[in-house]
Amino acid sequence: MVRWSADDIIYEDEQILVCRKHSGMAVQSARVGQMDLESELRNYRNGNYIGIVQRLDQPVEGVLVFGKTPQATAWLNKQHQNGMMKKEYLAVFTGTPVKEKQGIWEDYLIKDGKTNTSRVTGKKDRMAKKAILSYRIMDWRDDRGLAEIRLGTGRHHQIRVQMAHHGMPLWADGKYKKKEEMLEAEQGTAIGLCAWRLEFAHPKTGKKMKFEVQPEGACFQEFSEAIKP
Repeated sequence: MVRWSADDIIYEDEQILVCRKHSGMAVQSARVGQMDLESELRNYRNGNYIGIVQRLDQPVEGVLVFGKTPQATAWLNKQHQNGMMKKEYLAVFTGTPVKEKQGIWEDYLIKDGKTNTSRVTGKKDRMAKKAILSYRIMDWRDDRGLAEIRLGTGRHHQIRVQMAHHGMPLWADGKYKKKEEMLEAEQGTAIGLCAWRLEFAHPKTGKKMKFEVQPEGACFQEFSEAIKP
């Protein structure tokens, strides 16, 4: 795991802080003895307020925005909840790509708190929640591919479980891919998922803010031409 540092801050003003999260670091509530991103940012701010707006799974890398005041955090959370905050992901996957190069998946997911996983279930399941995801396959190389993902909903492990359900499990995702099904090159590598673009309105000025990070994971490197800025 790459340790977080102040160099990972992409933008900061009196209202917000935008930074990169590395794969392997939890956003909040990490295990005892392991720093999480929220704690790192609070230390960076000498103990001053930092408000969580988004979360990424611990294995996932990408760009996140935090509020520096309760008011800014509330405004950002409102955008996040009503779908006005736009998030785009890059996903490296294996398996067999679907025939349609782009499309929308609508599935119903149910979370299992005991195993910290989600699964696709039927629409009639009382505990199920609709999950909407749009995808675009950007590249395919023999046994792996690259897709751009946009979420219409924010369900637990949504991208990971929907990709696996549709026969395109994420690279090195041990939660949703059996070990015996992994390619040799996947062993011991970071999961193939990066929150690479983020767009929202500034909580004070209303100005459109747009940020992008390039993935660090080794699995993204062979697709560098497809994801050039």
